[in-house]
Amino acid sequence: MLLKTRGIVFRTVKYGETSVIADIFTEEKGLCSFIGGGVRSAKARMPFNLFQSMTVVDLVAYHREGSGANRLKELRAAEVWRAIPFDIRRGAVTLFMAEVCRKSIQEEEEHSELFDFLLGHLRWLDVTPHPIANLHLHFLLGLSGFLGFQPQNPEESGELFFDLKDGMFSPVPPPHSLLLEPDQSQQMLALLESPLELVHEIQFTRPQRKALLQKFLQFYQLHLPSFKTVNTPEILEMVM
Repeated sequence: MLLKTRGIVFRTVKYGETSVIADIFTEEKGLCSFIGGGVRSAKARMPFNLFQSMTVVDLVAYHREGSGANRLKELRAAEVWRAIPFDIRRGAVTLFMAEVCRKSIQEEEEHSELFDFLLGHLRWLDVTPHPIANLHLHFLLGLSGFLGFQPQNPEESGELFFDLKDGMFSPVPPPHSLLLEPDQSQQMLALLESPLELVHEIQFTRPQRKALLQKFLQFYQLHLPSFKTVNTPEILEMVM
């Protein structure tokens, strides 16, 4: 059957002399692998630049359930970014989002809400005139909700610790070192409670932001056994 859907490219690897295999999160079928034939040749019908990470595409593919990688028939841009390709900071955030998605999203079924979440963050990243230094932290917490382990607002108030292993807030520290101290817990709550459009208003120092990112990635590793080391935070730190 022919599959016609929008998709967001997560990763592309070379396949043979002129082809690629692309992992694309589609609106209709979730995460799928596709073979793009001859896209690295001079006469390619599908431009190779459409296979860059987090490019949003309209695709037509020959699709068979459970057949592994399916062959692409057509591919064209569904969104044309105005700023992401030309701004090193936005590009670094995009690379980070792509790596996190690649290592955490495994769903091979329709998940339109997750697709809309990813697309919404990309669109905002491309057009916002506001600082984007907090966007990757907000993205991690939002994505954790779709992955099933987003922190829930605490019933208690006041000084709270957050247990990274259990994913719970508590007025007393857990009996291990995998936690957020009360000041970091408040910072995480501020991110959770902020809409994407206002996340730039949250004030963090650079060391605070770096520490939160390390804790959030540790949180992912504790709740996703397949989630390995993420390399792009080094790039983020250099360009932000």
